[in-house]
Amino acid sequence: MSNEYAIILDERTSFEDAVRALDAGGIGYLAILDQDRQLMGILTDGDIRRAILNRKTDLLDIMNSQPQTADCTLSRRQIVQRLKEMHRKHMPLIDADNRYQGVVALDDLEFNAKPNRVVIMAGGMGTRLGELTKHTPKPMLEVGKKSILENLIEIFCDYGFNRFYISVNYKAEIIKEYFGDGSEFGADIKYLEEKMRLGTAGCLSLIEEDLSEPFFVINGDVLTAVNFEEVLGFHLQCKADATMCVREFEMEVPYGVVNHKNNRIVSLAEKPVHRFHVNSGVYLLDPMVLQFVPRETFFNMTDLFDNLIERQMNVASFELKDYWIDVGRPTDFEKAKKDFLV
Repeated sequence: MSNEYAIILDERTSFEDAVRALDAGGIGYLAILDQDRQLMGILTDGDIRRAILNRKTDLLDIMNSQPQTADCTLSRRQIVQRLKEMHRKHMPLIDADNRYQGVVALDDLEFNAKPNRVVIMAGGMGTRLGELTKHTPKPMLEVGKKSILENLIEIFCDYGFNRFYISVNYKAEIIKEYFGDGSEFGADIKYLEEKMRLGTAGCLSLIEEDLSEPFFVINGDVLTAVNFEEVLGFHLQCKADATMCVREFEMEVPYGVVNHKNNRIVSLAEKPVHRFHVNSGVYLLDPMVLQFVPRETFFNMTDLFDNLIERQMNVASFELKDYWIDVGRPTDFEKAKKDFLV
């Protein structure tokens, strides 16, 4: 069923067939073809990961049905140049009739990563998880077969964001010894070492590099299947100074609610559900906002956003609709372990 990193899609082709073909190819890419070898779309490792977390198995819904393609008559040099400009690893090749002719794939040495830094906040003590974090920093707890932190790094790298700062404090040596400079994980990792607890934004004051591109900040206990390229595109399109990713949260009142005025009942609502948008712990910031982060002072991300709003700066919200979980409580940690058992 598979050939040239491709699989023919028919009524018998299953999600499991595609996963096996993708795994057998070994390059994190699979072309989806119809019976006439017309290119219908492509699948990547990241697409499969999001599909599993979002509990989707229909290949037509999962695949990228509008991939960038290249004329098969172009030289490899031309295609590689185009891939580097696009910050992509794979380029499907098609002929004049849209028939699939193969793929040009960049290896890790050829692939030019995006310039945007990712700051992962990994210095917290994880006290809500009790004994689980007595000897292990929370980001190093395993969900599935890898730690929370390794899963996060892998997800960002899938989108070409492989330049990381990891803020460390509690049991920092465990994180630093495991990841080192990141080279074994296809990443470039530097560390922001907090000598004291600095909150969820204070460690940004430790960045000495002169950043020129927007950078991500994410809590080290958050896992999500969001497309980070889409978040960056949204941020740039909005010309935002800061973007906060938000998530809809609903809360059911466990009783019948009575609305009354002047001792008269106006209406009744049986166990109403209230919906809010909450902070997801994922952000994208323009480097210029770093001037508002006090040096080596306890300072939370909400303090920074309040400051920017008061200054009437362009502060945007991006709604997360994909899988998202904050692995901060034992129940959520157990759920994440089950979600990542793939």
